[in-house]
Amino acid sequence: MSNRPIVKSSESVATEVVGAGTGTKRQVLISEKEGPNFALRRFIMEPGGGMPKHTNTVEHEQYVLKGKARVGIGEKIFEVNAGDAVFIPEGVPHWYEADEKEGFEFLCIVPNKEDVIQVCDGPGC
Repeated sequence: MSNRPIVKSSESVATEVVGAGTGTKRQVLISEKEGPNFALRRFIMEPGGGMPKHTNTVEHEQYVLKGKARVGIGEKIFEVNAGDAVFIPEGVPHWYEADEKEGFEFLCIVPNKEDVIQVCDGPGC
């Protein structure tokens, strides 16, 4: 963990494919090694891309940068757009479907705790 200021271009941060997703990439802009309490991640979903229904053992605070998507959180479905903020409590099932034309890009802040991710493939999740 760093205790010094960090400023860097997102262009200098590697982009990785998110294996569980479709047409989804991620950048870890501020990692748990750099920030003492939170990690800052950027997700980029191609038009029609997304993430399957899953749970995390940490909460998510998100800010939509570009595009729009349908986001399922628990039993509700939300239409989210650039400029929207989203909170997903820990343990709540959620999924993403990026717009077919625009795609979807958002920042995601998570606490620096162990995060166990479980893809939901049946009832009860």
